[in-house]
Amino acid sequence: MAKISELLANLEMDELMESVQLDLDNGRDPVEILKECEAGMVKVGEMFSAGDYFVSDLMMSGEMFKEVGIMLEPHLSGKTGDVLGKVVLGTVEGDIHDIGKDLVYVMLKSGGFDVIDVGVDAKPEVFVDALNESGAPILALSCLLTTCYDSILNTVKAVEAAGLRDQVKIIIGGGPTDESVVSYTGADAVGDDAQSAVRLCKEML
Repeated sequence: MAKISELLANLEMDELMESVQLDLDNGRDPVEILKECEAGMVKVGEMFSAGDYFVSDLMMSGEMFKEVGIMLEPHLSGKTGDVLGKVVLGTVEGDIHDIGKDLVYVMLKSGGFDVIDVGVDAKPEVFVDALNESGAPILALSCLLTTCYDSILNTVKAVEAAGLRDQVKIIIGGGPTDESVVSYTGADAVGDDAQSAVRLCKEML
């Protein structure tokens, strides 16, 4: 059977789920499976950028990744032991991309975090409400559109206005984000990929 990353990249849903189940039955480390899925998602992104895939294909791959995440979650939670801490996660207002966010969600869960996912196109007050309700010390903002940098800025300002900035570390991530966006928005750090998001969250606790 083809590699999991290839099955995901080729949008072969049934074969993917069968392969993941087979690997789990054979005792393969679920974190390894997750990393292979992440490689498949990167390939999907490259194909989309090249014009070989359309938005519908991106959405399909995102659904497939979510299904794998659901299948892996019981196996991952058993590996991680105690919950390290809480993280509020979401895609900022004006941006409806969820693939990167979903990757980070699954990786954080597998890394031992309790993740509160507020979804996509989330207004600043949605993030603030989630921080207040959960008491999470980390806010992770996803942004794939350069036009939404101000949404990150407005979210950081909303956290400040709510009197939470001293207690909450803010990390950002997504294709175009870099250190200059950190400086512009007043966030604390930027993650290059889902793995670095987990590392940053661990460092910030």
